[in-house]
Amino acid sequence: MTARTDTVAAQSLSLEFSRVFDAPPALVFRMWSSPEHLTRWWGPKGFTSSCNKLEFRKGGSYHLLIHGDVQDGMTGIFREIVDNELIVFTFAWDHDPDWQTLVTVTLKAEGDGTRLTFRQEPFLDIETRDSHLGGWGECLDRLADALAGRPVV
Repeated sequence: MTARTDTVAAQSLSLEFSRVFDAPPALVFRMWSSPEHLTRWWGPKGFTSSCNKLEFRKGGSYHLLIHGDVQDGMTGIFREIVDNELIVFTFAWDHDPDWQTLVTVTLKAEGDGTRLTFRQEPFLDIETRDSHLGGWGECLDRLADALAGRPVV
Protein backbone atom coordinates (compact mmCIF):
# COMPACT_ATOMS: atom_id res chain seq x y z
CA MET A 1 0.00 0.00 0.00
CA THR A 2 1.27 3.46 -0.87
CA ALA A 3 1.12 6.09 1.86
CA ARG A 4 0.18 9.42 0.35
CA THR A 5 1.34 12.60 2.01
CA ASP A 6 1.20 15.39 -0.55
CA THR A 7 1.79 18.77 1.02
CA VAL A 8 2.04 22.34 -0.15
CA ALA A 9 3.09 25.14 2.19
CA ALA A 10 0.60 27.99 2.01
CA GLN A 11 2.95 30.73 0.79
CA SER A 12 5.80 28.64 -0.60
CA LEU A 13 6.65 28.69 -4.27
CA SER A 14 7.71 25.05 -4.07
CA LEU A 15 5.73 21.84 -4.36
CA GLU A 16 6.58 18.75 -2.34
CA PHE A 17 5.23 15.21 -2.31
CA SER A 18 6.27 12.42 0.00
CA ARG A 19 5.11 8.88 -0.68
CA VAL A 20 6.05 5.44 0.56
CA PHE A 21 6.10 2.81 -2.17
CA ASP A 22 6.00 -0.93 -1.59
CA ALA A 23 9.24 -1.51 -3.50
CA PRO A 24 12.97 -1.25 -2.75
CA PRO A 25 14.86 1.96 -3.66
CA ALA A 26 16.70 0.25 -6.54
CA LEU A 27 13.41 -0.61 -8.26
CA VAL A 28 11.90 2.84 -7.72
CA PHE A 29 15.12 4.39 -9.08
CA ARG A 30 14.99 2.11 -12.15
CA MET A 31 11.47 3.36 -12.92
CA TRP A 32 12.97 6.83 -13.46
CA SER A 33 16.11 5.78 -15.31
CA SER A 34 14.95 3.96 -18.45
CA PRO A 35 12.53 4.97 -21.21
CA GLU A 36 10.75 1.60 -21.04
CA HIS A 37 9.83 2.10 -17.40
CA LEU A 38 9.42 5.89 -17.38
CA THR A 39 6.88 5.95 -20.19
CA ARG A 40 4.68 3.43 -18.35
CA TRP A 41 3.81 5.94 -15.62
CA TRP A 42 4.90 9.46 -16.66
CA GLY A 43 1.98 11.81 -17.10
CA PRO A 44 -1.40 12.37 -15.48
CA LYS A 45 -4.16 9.77 -15.46
CA GLY A 46 -5.69 9.23 -18.88
CA PHE A 47 -2.49 10.22 -20.68
CA THR A 48 0.20 8.18 -22.35
CA SER A 49 3.78 9.28 -22.75
CA SER A 50 6.65 8.78 -25.14
CA CYS A 51 10.34 9.47 -24.82
CA ASN A 52 12.22 11.34 -27.53
CA LYS A 53 15.43 11.43 -25.51
CA LEU A 54 16.69 10.17 -22.16
CA GLU A 55 20.39 10.55 -21.38
CA PHE A 56 20.15 9.44 -17.76
CA ARG A 57 23.48 10.76 -16.44
CA LYS A 58 24.77 13.98 -14.92
CA GLY A 59 24.68 16.60 -17.68
CA GLY A 60 22.45 14.43 -19.86
CA SER A 61 19.23 15.75 -21.32
CA TYR A 62 15.73 14.39 -21.68
CA HIS A 63 12.64 15.16 -23.74
CA LEU A 64 9.32 13.48 -22.89
CA LEU A 65 5.91 13.94 -24.45
CA ILE A 66 2.49 13.40 -22.92
CA HIS A 67 -0.44 12.50 -25.16
CA GLY A 68 -4.10 12.96 -24.25
CA ASP A 69 -6.68 15.75 -24.24
CA VAL A 70 -3.71 18.10 -24.26
CA GLN A 71 -0.38 17.21 -25.80
CA ASP A 72 2.80 18.80 -24.55
CA GLY A 73 6.44 18.03 -23.99
CA MET A 74 8.86 18.40 -21.12
CA THR A 75 12.57 18.89 -21.40
CA GLY A 76 15.54 19.41 -19.13
CA ILE A 77 19.01 18.48 -17.98
CA PHE A 78 20.02 16.03 -15.26
CA ARG A 79 22.05 17.98 -12.70
CA GLU A 80 22.83 15.21 -10.23
CA ILE A 81 22.22 11.47 -10.03
CA VAL A 82 23.15 9.18 -7.14
CA ASP A 83 22.14 5.58 -7.84
CA ASN A 84 19.11 4.51 -5.82
CA GLU A 85 19.13 7.76 -3.79
CA LEU A 86 18.85 11.02 -5.72
CA ILE A 87 17.77 12.48 -9.07
CA VAL A 88 17.97 16.23 -9.69
CA PHE A 89 16.89 17.71 -13.02
CA THR A 90 15.62 20.89 -14.61
CA PHE A 91 12.08 20.88 -15.96
CA ALA A 92 10.57 23.08 -18.67
CA TRP A 93 7.44 22.72 -20.79
CA ASP A 94 7.88 22.81 -24.56
CA HIS A 95 5.16 25.49 -24.76
CA ASP A 96 7.07 27.74 -22.30
CA PRO A 97 10.81 26.92 -22.58
CA ASP A 98 11.94 30.19 -20.97
CA TRP A 99 10.49 29.20 -17.58
CA GLN A 100 12.09 26.24 -15.85
CA THR A 101 12.06 24.69 -12.42
CA LEU A 102 14.36 22.35 -10.55
CA VAL A 103 13.04 18.93 -9.54
CA THR A 104 14.68 16.95 -6.74
CA VAL A 105 13.68 13.32 -6.16
CA THR A 106 15.12 11.61 -3.09
CA LEU A 107 14.73 7.93 -2.28
CA LYS A 108 15.22 6.44 1.19
CA ALA A 109 14.60 2.90 2.35
CA GLU A 110 11.72 2.77 4.80
CA GLY A 111 10.94 -0.68 6.15
CA ASP A 112 10.56 -2.95 3.11
CA GLY A 113 9.64 0.01 0.93
CA THR A 114 10.92 3.34 -0.27
CA ARG A 115 10.03 6.86 0.77
CA LEU A 116 10.13 9.04 -2.33
CA THR A 117 10.22 12.78 -1.74
CA PHE A 118 9.56 14.93 -4.78
CA ARG A 119 10.26 18.67 -4.71
CA GLN A 120 9.83 21.14 -7.57
CA GLU A 121 10.77 24.83 -7.35
CA PRO A 122 10.57 27.76 -7.81
CA PHE A 123 7.19 28.47 -9.30
CA LEU A 124 6.25 31.85 -10.73
CA ASP A 125 3.26 32.12 -8.40
CA ILE A 126 1.01 30.05 -6.17
CA GLU A 127 -1.52 29.43 -8.98
CA THR A 128 1.17 27.94 -11.23
CA ARG A 129 2.43 25.79 -8.37
CA ASP A 130 -1.06 24.54 -7.60
CA SER A 131 -1.68 23.72 -11.28
CA HIS A 132 1.15 21.17 -11.03
CA LEU A 133 -0.16 19.59 -7.81
CA GLY A 134 -2.72 17.29 -9.45
CA GLY A 135 -0.57 16.26 -12.39
CA TRP A 136 2.44 15.22 -10.33
CA GLY A 137 0.18 13.53 -7.78
CA GLU A 138 -1.37 11.46 -10.55
CA CYS A 139 2.09 10.63 -11.94
CA LEU A 140 3.08 9.23 -8.55
CA ASP A 141 -0.22 7.32 -8.33
CA ARG A 142 0.62 5.76 -11.71
CA LEU A 143 4.16 5.01 -10.50
CA ALA A 144 2.67 3.09 -7.54
CA ASP A 145 0.52 1.07 -9.97
CA ALA A 146 3.51 0.31 -12.21
CA LEU A 147 5.61 -0.78 -9.24
CA ALA A 148 2.81 -3.07 -8.05
CA GLY A 149 2.39 -4.61 -11.49
CA ARG A 150 -1.14 -3.19 -11.82
CA PRO A 151 -2.42 -1.70 -15.09
CA VAL A 152 -1.45 1.95 -15.34
CA VAL A 153 -4.33 4.16 -16.45
